[in-house]
Amino acid sequence: MTQMTQTTQVTTTPEATIADARERIDALDDRIIGLIQERMAVSAVVQQTRIASGGRRVHLSREMEILARYRDALGKPGTGLAMTLLELCRGRV
Repeated sequence: MTQMTQTTQVTTTPEATIADARERIDALDDRIIGLIQERMAVSAVVQQTRIASGGRRVHLSREMEILARYRDALGKPGTGLAMTLLELCRGRV
C-alpha cells in the first residue's frame, strides 16, 4: 500500500518578498554601521598609541594591505569601499 503526501506550498507575492528582503537589508545595514563605528574606535586607539610612542598617525604600508584585502575580496569596488573606511577611521591625509 502506498501512502500519498501532500506538500503545502507557501506562496508569497513579489511585494512581500521585497519587503522581507528590505527588512533583512536594513538589519544588515544596522550591523554594518555598528561594526564601522567599532572599527573607528579601535583605529583611534591605534593612532593615539602610535603617535604617543613617536610614530606617525598613518601607516601607509598597513593601509595598502587593507586596500588589497578589500580589492581581493570584493573586486575593484572593494578598493573604493576600503578608501572610505580608511577615511572614516583616520580622516583625510
